Amino acid sequence: MTSPRDTMRAVSPKLADMTADMLFGDIWERPELSKRDRSLITVANLVALYRTDQLRGHIGRALDNGVTKSEISEVILHTTFYAGWPVGANAVRIAKEVFEERGI
Repeated sequence: MTSPRDTMRAVSPKLADMTADMLFGDIWERPELSKRDRSLITVANLVALYRTDQLRGHIGRALDNGVTKSEISEVILHTTFYAGWPVGANAVRIAKEVFEERGI
């Protein structure tokens, strides 16, 4: 299975480099917010913007960064009331798939 990073590199090597260096190498490493907090913010934004492919990966990243299943559920619920019911319903489906893949 090809990783999202490999897919990006095959199509746009510069974007892959900028993602690795700038986004994950600089922005995610800034000390002003913890990675856990950044994960909560990112999941909320991806839910609100209906970015399903990225949401799947960032729910996994959030779990890796110490965000709990119940906290992800609460982020989805909270975001639904600001961003709309369809985005929340969609995010629940994606979160369920990630939780099942991880056995939680």
